[in-house]
Amino acid sequence: MSTVLVVTRFDVPEGDSADFLPRAQAALAAFAARPGYVRGRIGRAADDPTVWVLTTEWTGVGAYRRSLSAYDVKVDAAPLLSLGRDEPSAFEVLHAGDAEGTSTGASRRAVDAGDVGVGEASGPAVSDV
Repeated sequence: MSTVLVVTRFDVPEGDSADFLPRAQAALAAFAARPGYVRGRIGRAADDPTVWVLTTEWTGVGAYRRSLSAYDVKVDAAPLLSLGRDEPSAFEVLHAGDAEGTSTGASRRAVDAGDVGVGEASGPAVSDV
């Protein structure tokens, strides 16, 4: 199992709800057209109608990241995502269950993911001396 769940939460003033839903639907449609997309949902908190969520599920983190560079996603989804809460949003699924059963998988996160930054692993080791 290498599924990735992307959860973006939004704080939407009540007066903007009518405009938010169609924008979220357009974002979801743009994602749905990309390879590796599994499913998506738009929801609003039952206890606080100003809190919304957009969730998408992907076959892997690479499929999600590649989707972000697609033209239709840049036009329809990126502006909406920029309004989301500034918090981690992509999660690897380690356990899943439904009416037909459950499945568990090991983390596919790199062992050195916490120590190596973007671009650091691709270059040769050099000395500062």
